Amino acid sequence: MGMDNLVLLEVIEWFDSTGQEMVHRIPQKGSGEIKFGAQLTVRESQAAVFFYQGKAYDALGPGRHTLKTANIPVLTKILAMPWGMKSPLRAEVYFVNLKTFTDMRWGTRDPVAFRDSEMGLVRLRAFGNFNVRVVQPVLFVNRVVGTQGAYTTQEIDEYLSRVIVSRFNDYMGKNLDTIFNLPARYDEMAAGLSAQLAQDFSHFGLALTHLYIQSITPPPEVQKALDTKSSLNLFDDMNKLLKMKAAMAMEAAAANQGEAGSGMGMGLGVMMPGMFASLFNQGGATPSGQGGVTEGPVQNKCPECDNPVDADAKFCPHCGHQLVLFQQCLKCNKNLSPNARFCSRCGAPVEKPKTERICANCGAKDLADAAFCNQCGEKFEH
Repeated sequence: MGMDNLVLLEVIEWFDSTGQEMVHRIPQKGSGEIKFGAQLTVRESQAAVFFYQGKAYDALGPGRHTLKTANIPVLTKILAMPWGMKSPLRAEVYFVNLKTFTDMRWGTRDPVAFRDSEMGLVRLRAFGNFNVRVVQPVLFVNRVVGTQGAYTTQEIDEYLSRVIVSRFNDYMGKNLDTIFNLPARYDEMAAGLSAQLAQDFSHFGLALTHLYIQSITPPPEVQKALDTKSSLNLFDDMNKLLKMKAAMAMEAAAANQGEAGSGMGMGLGVMMPGMFASLFNQGGATPSGQGGVTEGPVQNKCPECDNPVDADAKFCPHCGHQLVLFQQCLKCNKNLSPNARFCSRCGAPVEKPKTERICANCGAKDLADAAFCNQCGEKFEH
């Protein structure tokens, strides 16, 4: 049943035929006037967040639910005449897909600045993919959909990609000295970046299950410098080969009979120790690798007492901690009630999180808690 009728009650449901939509809002545009007694059907692997008069009331699991509002058919329209026949009792439903979304892309739209210890300031491009799923539907809708104004999967993917790129830039600035060491550290970087992003994603009600780094590429001029360094290493290897062939030739000559062979054998005995010492004392090549990190499946545990709880539990049976997240304290990550004004654990006032900060050096926009600027590489003062 449509959402624009005046008399009949609504039957609200959503089926994602594409399998790629993360969140769906009903009605899709504007604010709804869902009537008293409307029927809401939630399928498996879905959760529905019911908003009434601007507030999220609950995350509804699979099954059929009856919605209760003060919008009465026909009567509400008559009473809403002073507001242009629009009821001020607004209500809408957000359907959240709880499946794991795979092969989501992240990458640098513009090259990010990195201060290399050997080459100075260089700009790098990085690309990869990640898997994510929603674990706290109410917190996800309040933080990502509501605060960021992102409704489509593409918009949410773009925002999460911004978060990953910002954390990638911070990780590079703190843990990498030079890009010459990049190829051998893909696995290590993916693991460290995943651990850092797991906490960031939890603030959005999301769980990061996999993260992969596919490539990190410097600009063309830096690639030429890397090729030059590889050429020098090749010349070193050729030098080793020539020394080895010369030693083998002297050994063959020393095996010949006569005075020439005896003289060559004496010369070989003098030269061989120095040649093999220089051969085996030189460093070898560094193996390169590429890969990602795989984290284990996300388990449902109470964030307060760390005891196991049921997947559909709304309160911890051990300590009574509220598991359906409406908002979190920005200082200690305590789960807060919907109308809380102060944190019950640390007493900090509840404030809206800042979403961005402006770089004083170049004026670029970055995440509020970023450590380095994505455009100029300037380190922020915290």
